[in-house]
Formats: sequence, structure tokens, C-alpha cells
Amino acid sequence: MLELEHGFRVVDVHTRIEPDEQRRPRPGLGDPEQLEREMHQAGVVRAVAYPAAREGDYLTANNAVARMSVGRPLVAFARIDGAREPGGGAGSRLRNLTRRGTDHTTPDDIEQYAYDDRFHGFKLHPGADGLPTDAVLERLADVSLPVLVHGGEAVPPSTIAEELLGYDVPVILAHFGAHPLRVPLMDAAIGLLDDYDRLYLDTSVVRYRDPLERAIREHPDRVLFGSGAPGVHPNVAVMEILTLDVPEDAMTKVFSNNAGRLVESLAPRQF
Repeated sequence: MLELEHGFRVVDVHTRIEPDEQRRPRPGLGDPEQLEREMHQAGVVRAVAYPAAREGDYLTANNAVARMSVGRPLVAFARIDGAREPGGGAGSRLRNLTRRGTDHTTPDDIEQYAYDDRFHGFKLHPGADGLPTDAVLERLADVSLPVLVHGGEAVPPSTIAEELLGYDVPVILAHFGAHPLRVPLMDAAIGLLDDYDRLYLDTSVVRYRDPLERAIREHPDRVLFGSGAPGVHPNVAVMEILTLDVPEDAMTKVFSNNAGRLVESLAPRQF
């Protein structure tokens, strides 16, 4: 792909890499060197990176991503999980009573990640990895680092609001809370911005102009650029934002300023 020339400083809050080289040939698993090349092509100066899904504890994968970020324009987020199943139905409540949480993220894990200067936030995929306990969520509020949350059909914005937004935690709701491309869920996520000051939306794999333009026009300080790499080439994701009919100052906020307020390491460096 040709390099984009757009004149914006761009940071990406949503990329995934796979630290295990033996797994990378599988579709959808990101190679850090390829990601760095694609970022350069798209004019992306820094990107949040977290590990791909796996069975078992994320500690080893998180540490590997942090090591891979050294010397690269990558900012590591620690992937966390939990024993609770999303949803308030009777079936979910019963399964939650019988599930064990000893092999999942603990409050002490959150504290260790938060005070390890290699990590700058957290990644949570409730549909794949479950929800943390109240104790873990309370510790997340204590450390006040942003949590990038996969939102979509399996765990819609209403569930995210019920389970997470009552805590004083900065939440970046990925995919406008609508993966895979469910416009009513996008509308619901945009509506939540009126009620929750610490909720943000990332643009990864949103695709549709109308919800993107609506969210940026109504809440220019609460939308963050995310590519969704390796599933989407950063070039494609950047072009989708560049072609929107929104003011240039709002586009600057989406591409860089909003993320820099949430994650200090994504802000322009001061020398």
C-alpha cells in the first residue's frame, strides 16, 4: 500500500498482536513487525497493543507484549479476564454462582500492572474472557487507567453500562459497542455518551459514515481513532475517518488529542 499523506498526527487505540511466533501464521493474529510497517504507511505515530485471545492466564502474553513494545511505537495494554458471565438473566446469575475465579485476574494483578510502567491501560473482552469481580472493578477505579472494552452483539452497550459504567473507570468502548456492524447498537452506544462522562468510543471496524459523523459532531471529545489491526489495515481505517464530513478540529481530536488526554504515553512528547 502507498503511504498516506494527510497532515494529521494519528494515534491508534486498538491493535492486537500475537507474541507467540508459532501462532502468527493463523488468520487474524498480528505480527508486531508487520504492524509497525503498516502504522508507518498510514502515518500512525503510536498505537495501543494488547495480546490476542488465548486459553489460560494472560500474564505471560501481557509481559511478552510489553517486551515487544520496547523500541517500537507501541503502548502495551494488559489483557484481563474474569469468572463472571455478562448479563442479568437467571441463567447467568446461576452460572456465576458456580464458576470459580481463582485462575482469573485479581485485584492484586490490577495493582501490579498499574504500577508497572510498561503498561498504560487494560483490555477486556467480556464475551470471550468474562467479566471481573466487583473487587477487581473497584481496584480498576482506584488506579484510574483506561479500559478498552470489546463491545458488540454478545455484550451490548446496555450490558456494558450495567456492569462497568457504575465504577469510576475510563472505559473506551471498542467498535462503537456494535461488533459486528450492528447500527442499532452503535446508536445505543452514542446515546450513552450523554449519561456517562467517562465513556469513550473507538472507531475500529465501524465502517458506516452516519454513526461516525453523528458521534463526532455531537461528542467530539469522546471519540478515539482505532484501526482494529490486524483485521483492518491502518491505512484503510485512517481513510475512513479522513473522508468524513466533520470539522478539521474535531478530526484532530479523534486522531490524537482525545487519546492523548486518556493515555499520557499517546500524547505528543515534550522535550
